[in-house]
Formats: sequence, structure tokens, C-alpha cells
Amino acid sequence: MHGGDEITVYPLNKNKLIVTEEIPQEYLSDFNEAVNVLFISPKASAALSRRCLQNFLHNELQIKKNSLAQEIDQFINSQQVPSYIIEAVDAIRNIGNFAAHPLKDTNTGEIIDVEPGEAEWLLEVLEMLFDFYFVYPKKLEVRKNELNKKLQRLGKPVMK
Repeated sequence: MHGGDEITVYPLNKNKLIVTEEIPQEYLSDFNEAVNVLFISPKASAALSRRCLQNFLHNELQIKKNSLAQEIDQFINSQQVPSYIIEAVDAIRNIGNFAAHPLKDTNTGEIIDVEPGEAEWLLEVLEMLFDFYFVYPKKLEVRKNELNKKLQRLGKPVMK
């Protein structure tokens, strides 16, 4: 420091990082990077979130189309998840387009950017998907195994 100047430094948004063994590292890496850049560049965070979603759709659900928008359409049309997740994933298509393609406001002609709240929403949507596909099934498996051990000790039939 020179001449008593003070600089206030704020920590990155570390409280939103996900660290869990249930979620594959390939998704955690992009997700956590999107969290780290969120307040520096919401646009970069949104782009990383879209990339993470696309990798998830490709690897976990074998959905591969010409664009993420088409892949989201296929995901939505599959109706394999609760409606709240479908609606949330559809939001990624709309918000993500602001990050990936410059869009102009039809009234003012201004380029529309991704806002911090929108980029955070994308992270929340990814968390929903991770919970639904990775975290909750693992929790259920652990609980079921515990119950089956108890049932076995009691001489009762186990759950399948």
C-alpha cells in the first residue's frame, strides 16, 4: 500500500460451490467455475452453465442435436422429469441466448446482457438437475440399503 490507500477486496461467491461425491467431476468443474466468475462476468457464468447443461444432456441422457435449443426441446418433450424442472431448463435456453448471441431490445435497440440474477438462476437450474439425477437417487439407495440390513436382521423380505 502506498500512502495509506485502502482497497476493499470481496471474496468470490464460494458459498455456492458444490462439493459432493454424487455429482461427476466433469459437471462440478464447469458448475464451480460458473460460480467463481458469476460476479465478475454474468455472461461468462451463463455460458459455462449452458456448456454444463449441454454436457449433461449429451452424456447422461444421450440427447445430441445441432444446437442446445434443440436438445432442450427434446429434453422437455421427453417429459421424464417433474414439470418444475422442465420449466427451469427451458429458462436456460432463453437466458443463455443472451450470453451466446447478442440480442437487441426491439424498442431501444440496446444489446441485452445477462444480469447477475439470471446467471444465478441458471446455476440453480443445474443444481435441480444434479439433485434429481445424482444426489437424491444416491440418498435413496443409501437409505434403502440401511433398511434392507434391518429387514434382514428381522428375517423379513428385503426391498428390491
